[in-house]
Amino acid sequence: MIKKISLGLLVLALSSSCVSKKIYNDLENKFADLKKENRKLADDNEGLNKTKNQLELDGAKLKADYDKLKAEHDKLVADYAAKDKSFKTLQASYNALEKDSNDALTSNINKNRELLAQLEAKEKSLAAEQDRLNKLKADLDASSKRLSELESYIAAKDASMKKLKETLMKSLKAFDGKGLTVHEKDGKVYVSMENKLLFQTGSWAVGAEGKTAVVEVGKVLAQNPDLSVLIEGHTDDDKIMGNLGGGIESNWDLSTKRATAIVNILSENKGVNKQNLTAAGRGEFAPLMSNDTPEGKAKNRRIEIILTPKLDEISKMLNDL
Repeated sequence: MIKKISLGLLVLALSSSCVSKKIYNDLENKFADLKKENRKLADDNEGLNKTKNQLELDGAKLKADYDKLKAEHDKLVADYAAKDKSFKTLQASYNALEKDSNDALTSNINKNRELLAQLEAKEKSLAAEQDRLNKLKADLDASSKRLSELESYIAAKDASMKKLKETLMKSLKAFDGKGLTVHEKDGKVYVSMENKLLFQTGSWAVGAEGKTAVVEVGKVLAQNPDLSVLIEGHTDDDKIMGNLGGGIESNWDLSTKRATAIVNILSENKGVNKQNLTAAGRGEFAPLMSNDTPEGKAKNRRIEIILTPKLDEISKMLNDL
């Protein structure tokens, strides 16, 4: 470009014959300056080209790095999107599981509470049953103890009645074969005396031998003040006729008067507790044998002294069981 300008000026100067030397020199100087400037510009242009080339290289490298980074970025974005999707899926699954777990946990907690309540109720019921069982056991032990005491008491009473029977048999031995018998039945001792030992026909007055037997019974009763004594009068079924016996109206009347006569003899013994004595007339209504024979009638005409141990203590023990 500078060269073209210089040539143009030179041509212009040559073509103008009238150009002065001074102008020429000025042009020469300007040309030299321009030439120098041209070289400088060429040098600058070359430096710029080198810079441009380096910049293009750097730009290409930067673009390659950019492309690489962009590709990596795009990959990261895609990976992030995939991971985010997976995360959201997992989060949804977790939330569902957490909800199910919470529901299940709540349900289990409620069930556990119900079971605990049932268990507490069972424990209370068991404790109540145990208390009831303990009370029943204590009551059973107490009852067993009282039953044992009752059995011992009854055994003692039985032994006492056996001893009483033996004592009476010994005391009344002189009357063996004379219509007097002693026997034990159902925990009671029976002293049975036939009328032939005690009374005349139709009479309630006790004969001497019979009174002796009754007195012996009274002696034994005086030694056993805790006995209940029932004196029963019995007859056969022969009817009372007319004024037999001084106005006796019936066998009931006769049996009662005979029982009362025995009570009076027993009462003569001061050791006999009169509160324990009871007189009863049974008439012909409790026979031992048939009244169809003389022997049967004789057996039915009798006095029975029934000795019974007082059962107040036994009744109390039974009530306590």
